[in-house]
Amino acid sequence: MFENLKVWMNGKLVPWSNANVHLLSHGFSRASSIFDVFGIHPTPQGPCAFRMDKHLDRFYRSAELLGMEIAYERESLKKAIAESIEANNIKRGLIKILGYYSEEAIISLVLDSKLDVAIFAMPESDELGLDKTEPISICFSDWRKIHPATVPVEAKACSNYLNGMLARKSAKQRGYDVGIFLTTDGYVAEGSIESLFMVKNGILKTPKLGNVLRSITRMSILELAPKLGIEVEETNIMPQELLAADEIFLSHTGIKVGPVDRIEERVLSPVPGKITKKLQQALNDIVTLKDERFKDWIQYVGK
Repeated sequence: MFENLKVWMNGKLVPWSNANVHLLSHGFSRASSIFDVFGIHPTPQGPCAFRMDKHLDRFYRSAELLGMEIAYERESLKKAIAESIEANNIKRGLIKILGYYSEEAIISLVLDSKLDVAIFAMPESDELGLDKTEPISICFSDWRKIHPATVPVEAKACSNYLNGMLARKSAKQRGYDVGIFLTTDGYVAEGSIESLFMVKNGILKTPKLGNVLRSITRMSILELAPKLGIEVEETNIMPQELLAADEIFLSHTGIKVGPVDRIEERVLSPVPGKITKKLQQALNDIVTLKDERFKDWIQYVGK
C-alpha cells in the first residue's frame, strides 16, 4: 500500500519506487546508515508527533556517535517532515528518517561526505502494526546483545539491527514473538526493537543505560511513572528476576506499552497487569491530548 506515497529525498519529494540508491553505495554496501522513527497521531489541531524534538536529538546524536555529519540542519528536517506528512495525507502513522551515504564506495571504508537524508511518512496499516493490543510472548535469545565496546549501542545504526534480526528469527523458530537479549555479562538487556520493563512488588524496573538503546518511549515511561505514583528503578536485572516478575511489558514507538503474557514456559496473569494497564491508559491520554501535564510531548507538525 506504500507504492503511492512520496518520499522526501535531499530536498525533493519523489515517488516511493524512486527512493533508492546504487547497490554499491556506502550506506548499503558498508551499512553506514542511521535512522529514527516516531509516531504521528490525529488531534483536533491536525497531525501531531510524539516527542519529535527528542527523536531529532537522537538522530543527530547517532551521527555524532559514529563520527558522521548530517547534510541538513534541524529546522530544515522539521519543514521536510511537515511537507512529507501533507503530501501523503498522514493522520495516524509513522515517520522514519534515514541518514545514509549515497556515494558509491567499492573499497573506501571512510568517507568525507555528509549524510544524505530521506524521510518516509507512512500511514497506519496492518504491516506497521501500530497500537496492537494482543499480548506478547517472549523468550531469552540465544544471541547476546552487541557489546558497547564494539559499536555504540545507543546509536540507531542500521547495522546494529542485524543483531536484532537474528534474535527475532530465533524466537520465531521457537514459537515466541520476541527474543530478549542478555548482555555479554549475563544481564537482561532488551528485545530486537523493544525496551523491556518488569514489575515486582509494585516497583517498575528496567535495564539501565549502557547496554541498551536510549529509547524515547522508555524515557517517557520513566518520566511518566512517578507522576502516577509508581516507583521506578533503572538497574541490572538477572534472567531469574525477570522469570519471577509480577508483570512484564515491552515498549517501542509503534506500541508504547505491549503487555507480555508468557516468558519461556511461564504464563503471566492477569494481562495486562495493574501497573501495565495504568501506563497504557496514561500514554493514551497523552497522545489524545487529555493530559495537560504532558502537552509539550505532542508537537504539531503542519506546514
